[in-house]
Amino acid sequence: MSEEDKDILREAKREVTEYLQGVDVGKFHLALVDKRLEDYVRTVIDNPSMHNLWEQLAVKRFFEMCRRYGINVCAVYEFVTLYENLYFPSKRGKSKYKLTPVQYFQYTSIFGFWHEGKRVVREAILFVPRKFSKTTSTAAISIWDVLFGDANAESYIAANSADQAKKCFNVIRGCFFKIDPKMQLYQINEQIIKSKRPDREAFAQCLTANARTKDGLNASSVIVDEWSQAVDNDLVTVLTTSMGVRDNPLTVYITTASDKLDGPCAMAIKGYKEVLLGVYDDDSTFIHLFEPDVDDDEGDEATWFKVQPHMGVTVQLDWYRHEWAKAQRDAGSKLAFRTKLLNVFAENEQCAWISGTLARKMSMPFDLSKLKGRPSAMCAIDLSESDDFSAVSIGIYEKGTREMYFHTAYFFPKGALEGHPNEGLYRVWAEKGHLILTDGDVIDYKTIVSYILEQTRYVNILGIGYDPWKSQDVINMLSASGGKNVIKPVRQTYGYFTAPVQSFEHGAKTGQIHINDNPINAYCFSNAILDEDRLENIKPIKRAQTQKIDGVITMLMCMRLFLDYIR
Repeated sequence: MSEEDKDILREAKREVTEYLQGVDVGKFHLALVDKRLEDYVRTVIDNPSMHNLWEQLAVKRFFEMCRRYGINVCAVYEFVTLYENLYFPSKRGKSKYKLTPVQYFQYTSIFGFWHEGKRVVREAILFVPRKFSKTTSTAAISIWDVLFGDANAESYIAANSADQAKKCFNVIRGCFFKIDPKMQLYQINEQIIKSKRPDREAFAQCLTANARTKDGLNASSVIVDEWSQAVDNDLVTVLTTSMGVRDNPLTVYITTASDKLDGPCAMAIKGYKEVLLGVYDDDSTFIHLFEPDVDDDEGDEATWFKVQPHMGVTVQLDWYRHEWAKAQRDAGSKLAFRTKLLNVFAENEQCAWISGTLARKMSMPFDLSKLKGRPSAMCAIDLSESDDFSAVSIGIYEKGTREMYFHTAYFFPKGALEGHPNEGLYRVWAEKGHLILTDGDVIDYKTIVSYILEQTRYVNILGIGYDPWKSQDVINMLSASGGKNVIKPVRQTYGYFTAPVQSFEHGAKTGQIHINDNPINAYCFSNAILDEDRLENIKPIKRAQTQKIDGVITMLMCMRLFLDYIR
């Protein structure tokens, strides 16, 4: 995050703190709803240093919603009464729980606002750290829908993995076994809870299968557990787009942060923050985000209290202290502490060569068509075998400042999208113009050649680097187009990459290398780790077979061409 972005958030916190301290809480008569509701908002107002910006903004929106709609106390009581009479799993066995003040605020915000006979809030995001009891508490929403929602209510619990989805569903099953121990009114099994009552056909179901098998649903409520782990939004889209006939649909995302910085959750949370900041108006969404403020020290216990609203309730301070001590001596534990306990999207920077975070810092708007004077450049190509993306990098060296600029474009065959493991992510990139889709089921080399020839209008290409093992068709086309004299093979050996890797790393860490602000660049860098051969030569390789590092390779190939260039 740039200092300019941090300044914006610092000013937003100053402004919301001032706003809240000017609110006459007594005029809203929140204690008449429940003392816990008033206690929570007063705590946020009276202790701004102990509550993050997004939590403060959520309280500000709450007051604005109260002014617009008032609070439907009966709707709130109906849900709270159900919740506080359910038996949830605990270390003491099945137990009843009272809502905590922060939970009372959350469920009042979700169920309390109505307009023209319909509930205002239709989507909620509870972005909280591990051990907040989010999975257990939100199970009550599904139970409420089956018991008191539409007679034909369909409540779905979905997650990125079968195990995660079943965690929430098993809580629901346990509650229904307590409600109907002889299963006279409800059919209860591993995947579905279905009403046997003649007046209701409602059911709750655990979904873990491929989204394509779930067309024809008519969801009334959806709980998406650990959304941050999802690589695409296919299942969620199928579920939420099936809600059109419902008067009061409700989708609840409950999640803790992860290391998937380019997943749908991390991207969506940026949008949720803009709603809280007032960039967009959306009363239909309740947003409650817990994370450190921009200047908070991650090792400060005050930060831990700010991030974990259930400190001392569902999680203990000494456990945080223990996990923090582990994080100081182990990179994996540090990543877990940041993502799961501080609730911050992060990656294991000690395992990466150049982290995605550093790659984003290197990024800047960079339009080749707006360059002045047609500067000299190197070009490199990394082609997919058939049905994955290919990359083309253009590298420019600025002699006066000794800085290097890399612009990388990515290509993918449109016909190979459906069913691809990264389909959701690739579609998002394509929609935003970051990924160029070519016709057909395999990569169209003509499109790549046309792209390279188009760039010669803006830069003077001194060399075009290619992998001699898999680029012959493109090289033949470029040769036929007049590029024969500048085409250079770049072997993909460790020895050939060692010098470019060292030079690139130095430039990246000293601020002398800049890359275009395409998020696929950061994605590729975050997937790349350094490998060493027996002669101590080094080269980036993929963390996993399904991950991509094409842009990293093409930038290093450009760097190799610069190192070998004889003037």
